[in-house]
Amino acid sequence: MARTSKYLTHPVFNSYHSETEMLRYMTRLQSRDLSLTHSMIPLGSCTMKLNATTEMIPVTWPEFGHLHPFAPRNQVAGYAELFRRLEAWLAEITGFAATSLQPNAGSQGEYSGLLTIRAYHHARGDDQRNVCLIPSSAHGTNPASAALAGMEVVVVACDAHGNIDVADLRLKAAQHADKLAALMVTYPSTHGVFEAAITEICAIVHEHGGQVYMDGANMNAQVGLCRPGDIGADVCHLNLHKTFSIPHGGGGPGMGPICVAAHLARFLPGHVVVDGVGGAEEEGAVSAGPWGSSSVLPISYAYIAMMGPDGLADATKFAILNANYIAARLAGHYEVLYVGASGRVAHECILDTRTLKPFAEVEDVAKRLMDYGFHAPTMSFPVPGTLMVEPTESESKEELDRFCDAMIAIREEVRAIERGESDAQNNALKHAPHTAAVIAGAWDRPYSREQAAYPLPWVKERKFWPYASRIDNVYGDRNLVCACLPVEAYA
Repeated sequence: MARTSKYLTHPVFNSYHSETEMLRYMTRLQSRDLSLTHSMIPLGSCTMKLNATTEMIPVTWPEFGHLHPFAPRNQVAGYAELFRRLEAWLAEITGFAATSLQPNAGSQGEYSGLLTIRAYHHARGDDQRNVCLIPSSAHGTNPASAALAGMEVVVVACDAHGNIDVADLRLKAAQHADKLAALMVTYPSTHGVFEAAITEICAIVHEHGGQVYMDGANMNAQVGLCRPGDIGADVCHLNLHKTFSIPHGGGGPGMGPICVAAHLARFLPGHVVVDGVGGAEEEGAVSAGPWGSSSVLPISYAYIAMMGPDGLADATKFAILNANYIAARLAGHYEVLYVGASGRVAHECILDTRTLKPFAEVEDVAKRLMDYGFHAPTMSFPVPGTLMVEPTESESKEELDRFCDAMIAIREEVRAIERGESDAQNNALKHAPHTAAVIAGAWDRPYSREQAAYPLPWVKERKFWPYASRIDNVYGDRNLVCACLPVEAYA
């Protein structure tokens, strides 16, 4: 059985033979990644908040990080206590009766929540209830989760302000009353606005025999101020890698626990290997580990423990304040697509860059932000041609102002094109981002190298050099390229 073929033949596995060289290689890769260590990452719907070192340290402790998921319970009493406390805290924060830490991601939390709803209906003999109402503004994972749970998706319209069309919801709920299983709703909405009719929406679904699943992706605008269970939801998932400070992105583990009302608790996911997991009428596991990616749970535990009730509420208030500050500062430069009845947004806002056409596209703004040292906001979600900005509570006013200054400066560059002062195609926006190699090379463009690389004075002090210039995203999506060595190298 001894292997005779060659393995690990790529040069990356055979080029670094000392710790010093390995360190330099890893640092070189790191230097190409714009992270929170450089500037705010205003990705809408992603909640890229501070992952404090104090919260992260316990993950390195062997008492947590080296445990096997199936270790005997009498050897992990401390870890079990951490689970129990965290489950209770999350249930209290959401206003529910019970929590399952098993789902490994927000999408898996959606799936798990719908499975508990399905099990509830089946236990009552309502096997025919398989219709899931989903607003047109929902996250794309919502209909996918409903389909995986064996449900039929019926789309509910949204009004001109981005809210659920209550009349259409009432109509669809009545049409499918005999088969209605659930409504999947995000609060605040995917459009970054608090749904004023959310309690009425929940009541309509309950009136027609359905259950309300609340997508917890935007929980960062609720914690300490309101609770899904009090609003009328029956189950919600929580992105611990968003609201509760586990690092988001970079390939790290996500966590999407679900919290449920008392009548759904007995259907929470169980586990075939570990006893005492899930509800009395559980129908199996949704992930391999009984408590999901349990080694990262100390992060959220530490976050909640150190923040306390008042700190968690303050964080929510500052997240909402920061988003409204950005919306107010950019007024007159960019239109905020959706606002509530009070003219305010929730914890994020959508900037409508479609109004810049034909002089600039949303991608031009996103790429040009790299020259200013910022990661772009979420582009073209949930509305194509827009930018969704979520500053979180972690950013100072100084950082918010830097971001707003950059956005306003980019808008002035668009205005220069509108006035004919800049070429419609050969301009800093269309060529962005500008790498060091481009700036140092031959220059025949009608704008200066300084405008390209240092568009505002403070950029010089904290310049982040993009590693690659503009690429054709669509071409790349349709013409996949393998990053490994060519096949001929293995001949």
